[in-house]
Amino acid sequence: MLECKEITKTYGKKTAVDHVSMRMEPGHIYAMLGPNGSGKTTLMKMAVGLVKPNEGGFYYKGQPIGVESRKEIAYMSTEPYFYQWMTAKDVGKYYADFFEDFSMERYNNLLERMELTPDMKVKALSSGMMAKLKIAVTMARQAKVYLLDEPLNGIDLLARDQIMTSILEAVDDDVTLVISSHLVDELEKIVDTAIFIKESHLVAMCEAETLRMEEGKSIVDKYREIYGHGGEA
Repeated sequence: MLECKEITKTYGKKTAVDHVSMRMEPGHIYAMLGPNGSGKTTLMKMAVGLVKPNEGGFYYKGQPIGVESRKEIAYMSTEPYFYQWMTAKDVGKYYADFFEDFSMERYNNLLERMELTPDMKVKALSSGMMAKLKIAVTMARQAKVYLLDEPLNGIDLLARDQIMTSILEAVDDDVTLVISSHLVDELEKIVDTAIFIKESHLVAMCEAETLRMEEGKSIVDKYREIYGHGGEA
C-alpha cells in the first residue's frame, strides 16, 4: 500500500502540491490526471524519495519512503536519464547493477516488443524510441509499485495500444500501477480508479465503475467537468 498524508511541497512562493492525502492499493490501476503543472510529477517524485516534502509524508506499507521502500517501487520519469554514450544493452546493465529485481530476460523481451535492439545508441533514438526504452527498462523490474509519468509522450497513435499491452502484461494482481497522463481517453480503457489533481490539490478520486453507475459519466466526462476548457482530454 502506497499512501500520502497531508503532503505539501513548495518551491519558493509556488506551491506544487498542497495538503494532499490519498491511498493506493495493490491490485489496482490508477490514472493520475490533470493538466501540465497541476502537481502530478511532484507527487510521483515524492513517492520515490527524489523530492522531499515541506509538510506531511509518503508511506509504503506503513513505513516512511526510504531505501527499503525504493527496492519495491519502480519510477519512470518524463526526463531522459541515460548517458548519451550508452546502448540499449548498456541501459539494461546499468539498471541490473542498481536494482536486484531487474530481469534482463524480461528487458530483452520488452525491447523486442518495442521494436528496439540492444545495439541501438541512446544518442540516436527519436523521442518515441526513447519513450519505449524508458518503459522497457522500468517494466523489466519485478516491482510491487510502478509509477509511470507520461509514458505515452512521444509515442504515435498506432504504437500506444502495443505499449499499454506491454505495460499491463508486466503487472501482476498484487501490484499497484499508477500512470500519469493528459491523454485521458487512452487510459479510460484500462484504469479502475482516476485521481484528479488541479492546481496542486487533490479534487477527486473516483472508481471508474462507480462513476459510471452513480453519475452516468466516464472518466473523460469527469475530466471535462473538473477542468473545463482548460483540460486537455
